[in-house]
Amino acid sequence: MLDDQTVVADTVAWLERAVIGLNLCPFAKSVHVKRQVHYAVSHATTPEALLVDLIHELKQLQALDAKERDTTLLIAPECLQDFLDYNDFLDLADQALVDLDLDGVLQIASLHPQYQFAGTKLDDITNFTNRSPYPSLHLLREESIDRAVAAFPDPQTIFETNMQTMENLGLAGWQALQVDASPASAATQDVASSPDDLQTP
Repeated sequence: MLDDQTVVADTVAWLERAVIGLNLCPFAKSVHVKRQVHYAVSHATTPEALLVDLIHELKQLQALDAKERDTTLLIAPECLQDFLDYNDFLDLADQALVDLDLDGVLQIASLHPQYQFAGTKLDDITNFTNRSPYPSLHLLREESIDRAVAAFPDPQTIFETNMQTMENLGLAGWQALQVDASPASAATQDVASSPDDLQTP
């Protein structure tokens, strides 16, 4: 079982080298540089336990000021390794937003090591835009998304640009980006474990 610092370090390395490095998300660099990304490692081994952690993180994100925590990456290294199971869980995640009356306030983006867009083959390079080191749930503020999109010249082109970037990179290029992350590299990141270990700031 990987320790939390290793899990976060792997995720930070992926964020810096792939998401920011390839500009897959033009809005990621700002919150990363400002240290407004919170990394929460869930120790859940079942969907039910992960849902508890997700609800906790949604509440935490909503309770804090965006300047302190703009977005959260909930990482589940021991749960939902099968992408189809993960995809099924997303329905529960969306329902949690509704139950908490946060639909339209927060949203959840999906990231998984085996992510596959509908209508693509498993090894299609375009799937790698959403392939993270571990099953993860990206919790975002709708206001922050709206503000970022408004500041971007042509947000409709982001998806198409990402697809072209991945096509140009190819599988060999993607694999060349992947490096072993040292736990020390995440030592100063905003990291927390499962809710039992969390304290409200």
